Amino acid sequence: MAAQFGRRLRRGATTTAVAAAAVAALSASQAPAAPQSDTAAGDQAAAGATPSGDSAATGNSPYHTDLPPLNTPNKPGASVNLPVTGSAEAGIPASVLAAYKRAEQELAATDAACRLPWQLLAAIGKVESGQARGGKVDANGTTLSPILGPALNGQGFALIKDTDGGAYDGDSTHDRAVGPMQFIPSTWATWGQDGNGDGRKDPNNIHDAALAAGRYLCAGTRDLSVAADLDRAVLSYNHSTEYLRTVRSWFDYYKRGTHEVPDGTGVLPADTGGGTTSPFPTPTPTTGTPGGGTSPSPTPSPSKPGGGTSPSPGTSTPPTTKPPTTKPPTPTPAPTPSETFGSLEDAGTGTLTATAGEAFGERVTVRAKNKLGKPLARTSVTFAVVGATDARFADGKSTVTLRTGADGTVTAPVLTAGEKTGVFKVTAVAGTTKPRALSWTANVTARVADTIALTGDKALTAAPGAEFTDRVEVRTTYKGTGVADTAVTATMITDAGTPAENDKGPYFEDAAGDPVRTLNLTTGADGVLELPEIYADDTEGTYTLRLTTASGATVTVELKVEAAPAA
Repeated sequence: MAAQFGRRLRRGATTTAVAAAAVAALSASQAPAAPQSDTAAGDQAAAGATPSGDSAATGNSPYHTDLPPLNTPNKPGASVNLPVTGSAEAGIPASVLAAYKRAEQELAATDAACRLPWQLLAAIGKVESGQARGGKVDANGTTLSPILGPALNGQGFALIKDTDGGAYDGDSTHDRAVGPMQFIPSTWATWGQDGNGDGRKDPNNIHDAALAAGRYLCAGTRDLSVAADLDRAVLSYNHSTEYLRTVRSWFDYYKRGTHEVPDGTGVLPADTGGGTTSPFPTPTPTTGTPGGGTSPSPTPSPSKPGGGTSPSPGTSTPPTTKPPTTKPPTPTPAPTPSETFGSLEDAGTGTLTATAGEAFGERVTVRAKNKLGKPLARTSVTFAVVGATDARFADGKSTVTLRTGADGTVTAPVLTAGEKTGVFKVTAVAGTTKPRALSWTANVTARVADTIALTGDKALTAAPGAEFTDRVEVRTTYKGTGVADTAVTATMITDAGTPAENDKGPYFEDAAGDPVRTLNLTTGADGVLELPEIYADDTEGTYTLRLTTASGATVTVELKVEAAPAA
């Protein structure tokens, strides 16, 4: 058997003949961060070798091997005042449980075909970190102290040299698994998510980590309601049949019922240190045995009912319980070239332009093809809005994952422009082992007023040589919405039919107080513009004021200069 570290941790790979055969049968896993094919990973495992560290989300780091109790947990709504053994294991800390359910809802909205159950995230979280060390997280869901795995330095673990400069794991020489879901930094760089909407992707935050784990498990065309797909997903997380059996046990346990407990009060795995920043102790060297084998670390005797200890080895008293067994999964054939993702191409996307606040007239459409160049159905494609923009897909999402149809094509949801103008990118990415990406330039233009109108209808009159008592006010709009900062030219004209600037009649005044009959002005908030004072000269008559926008929208105002009637 693989070496045990302490009483609760086991390396991510096993070397027994039985485990090797099982891994070979299950090795069709398509690890989202893996640089090798599924078949290559299977051949390597079947040969008894540990897969390369970046073929799994955790780098095949150690994990907790505690199994759930045999008794069925209380159903939802049961009392949280349960004993520390038995059904107390069904209690999940409140923030941690909320993160798992929130991730399930997000995946149901953006990748419904995956059918991710939150209980699978709970099972992995239990095995990886004991539910964030019993729910020791702050109000935002960030662990109170970092949860770090051992250095993946090739000494008893996979060899993964530093990929993040120590930014996440504090180790600038080798990578370590980080956070409650134990992502290695290189995998987090690809799959990290902002699950709580705080603008950060933090592997130490349970909301971010749970959503990232969900998207990782849903990679490719997996449908987690199918047992074979679920097994492949779990093996992609940590490539070990022992790991798969342990996660499966907790998954089945949580599906039978669970309940919420306060943060920090969850049941911890055996031998969990209270003050350490990492649940992984330093590996203990094994002792050589005759014949060149190794002896496993000693395991303490289990407790007997009533508080006593089990008889010493050699007695005939049978153990009180037996660990649950899991039926080996049915082997899945390796995918053929006609089933394997090969390429991604544009399927006729037009020019992406929109006016601020409006929907883009075009939608991004792509086509996935297999290794033979034929359309490939049920391929996951992730569409993303990239750049300094507030344009979004439906429900305010900047990232959406959909699957191709029978003809290999899939169309992104309608994209709606925000108020920020300028250029940004829309990308489409498909494939896991060798991703393919396409990008398009999108442009949001400012609103341009298409209408200018008077805000009032009062007659404007003045006596010769006097000032018009009422001010002219107009509003510029685009499809009924006021447009600020619109340029407006106000001109006193001779004739609306053949307009030219009038050299007599009403006038404005410039800064020096001299008469002018043309002004260039700009609308303010909500497109409203109040013109400056208008003065009448000594010539009576009816005159026309024309106001024009740069887009050609026009409105005219009638101005009358007449003497006041005699008393």
